[in-house]
Amino acid sequence: MKTLITILLTAAIATTGTWIYKSRMNPGTIAPHVSTERKPLFYQSPMHPWIKSDKPGRCTICGMELTPIYEEKKSFDSKGGDSIIPLTQNQIQVMHVQTVVAKTQLLTKTLKVAGTIDDDQHRHRIISAYVDGRIDKLYYNHVGAEVVEGEPIAVIYSPNLLQAEREYRLLNGEVKENTGLRLQQMGLTTGQISELSSKSPGALNSQILAPQTGTVVEHEVYEGQYVTTGQKLFEIADFSIMWFMFPAYEQDMPWIEVGQAVTITTPSKPNKTFVGKVAFIDPNFDETTRSTKIRVELANPLVDGKRELLHRLYADGAVEVKTPVILTVPRAAVIQTGAQAVVYVDQGDGAYNQKAVKIGRRGDLFVEILSGISEGDLVVTNGNLLLDGQAELNRSFMPDAAPVMAEATLTEPQQKVIGEFTKIVDAMAATLAADDLAAFNKATEPVMMKTAELADLLGQRAGIQELKDARHFHGFDDLAKARKAFYKFSMAVSTVLQPMRTAAGVPEFQLWECPMVDQAIPGAAKKGRWIQIGGRPGGNPFFGVAMPDCGKEIK
Repeated sequence: MKTLITILLTAAIATTGTWIYKSRMNPGTIAPHVSTERKPLFYQSPMHPWIKSDKPGRCTICGMELTPIYEEKKSFDSKGGDSIIPLTQNQIQVMHVQTVVAKTQLLTKTLKVAGTIDDDQHRHRIISAYVDGRIDKLYYNHVGAEVVEGEPIAVIYSPNLLQAEREYRLLNGEVKENTGLRLQQMGLTTGQISELSSKSPGALNSQILAPQTGTVVEHEVYEGQYVTTGQKLFEIADFSIMWFMFPAYEQDMPWIEVGQAVTITTPSKPNKTFVGKVAFIDPNFDETTRSTKIRVELANPLVDGKRELLHRLYADGAVEVKTPVILTVPRAAVIQTGAQAVVYVDQGDGAYNQKAVKIGRRGDLFVEILSGISEGDLVVTNGNLLLDGQAELNRSFMPDAAPVMAEATLTEPQQKVIGEFTKIVDAMAATLAADDLAAFNKATEPVMMKTAELADLLGQRAGIQELKDARHFHGFDDLAKARKAFYKFSMAVSTVLQPMRTAAGVPEFQLWECPMVDQAIPGAAKKGRWIQIGGRPGGNPFFGVAMPDCGKEIK
């Protein structure tokens, strides 16, 4: 036992001596123990960022466990409002959030159309009898026969024509020339006239030649039939060039131009495609269908003695078009409910920002972005619907009394224009609340000019571009149209003016909200806002006198 204790003490002393020796030889290598545990600044709800606490716990809205926020970690402050959606890495993986870069590129679209194959109206020819006579022979006596220009199609016996031919052979000089002109009027070609000198004097008939190459589409004469001058004998159509005719609607017109290539298929030729070019766009729109006719010219060669494309076939077409280089995002990135379109932009560190965008043309895979985001932004293409649902929940649970950032200072010209502008908007809301369409049209007369003045003075603030886009009021013939236009305008007005409610020098106005605008205006969001001044009680511009008390003031 004593031996064991002696061994342990010896080992301890040796270890201590070795430590002291190394400490003296390398004085900078030994550091005091420092705790690596980070202390959180506070705890925050991952789905409702305005819910914070100085100790662990659960969100009072959704019940989720609060996330610790450390000093070096970015905090998604509540001033971002419901437009910022923070996610943890686990949530990002569960939701399969995917992003792509918004970039400038060609926007391609394949416009699917349907129509019929028609013939070229300019390539029809009717063959009539130039003289009285009897048809002795027909070379083509059925519809569908292919004829060639200059070849005989019938033989006619005409005493008047025979007499003129004999006179031509006997005459000379100017008289003969005049007789030749008479023979042309009787249906002979210059080639036939030049060959009369070799024609047998005993021949009793003359040939009728085809004036053009084409297909016989009508024949109204038979062998042995007597005909009179001007009587219709045949109708020939040149089907070597066909027309593909299809209707184009108003939303299609930005994509269609003369000269574009169109790929065409038809059930009668299931394994073949035809390519033509847009030759004509009818400038007259049909008022009923709001469409116009587009004409595409197609080559239609003979194959084994028959034309490939028959007259009046049904056909489908694909117009492949490309735009110049523009800013685009994938179609899956855009969420559009009613008139508003939004995308979610990855801000980094698990934060996704909802951005309202103005979209242009829609391609096959991408959408043109006119405003709202910039090239290089990371937009969400998968999981954005879940993000949008969470944003809606955030709006539902966001306290109404959330602080609003006010303008610090406004110049006197800005204060003056804002005051004049709010009076105009207040008058518009009041006339609609009273269902007074004539007064509303009158109240909108200065809107265009005052909006321009407001935009010039306020610069690039949130909602200015939307306000400029919605300022066009040219008189309305019914209240429904007026309210629809006012809704878009009023929402932009509230975005621009709400931050200025407490600014010095700005006349006092109230902000009101209706929770069921979508029932009055198809395509609108559920909530709609308007401003009014003077403390006027009641009155809803979206429903009018039918529901004057629907709405609440936003403090």
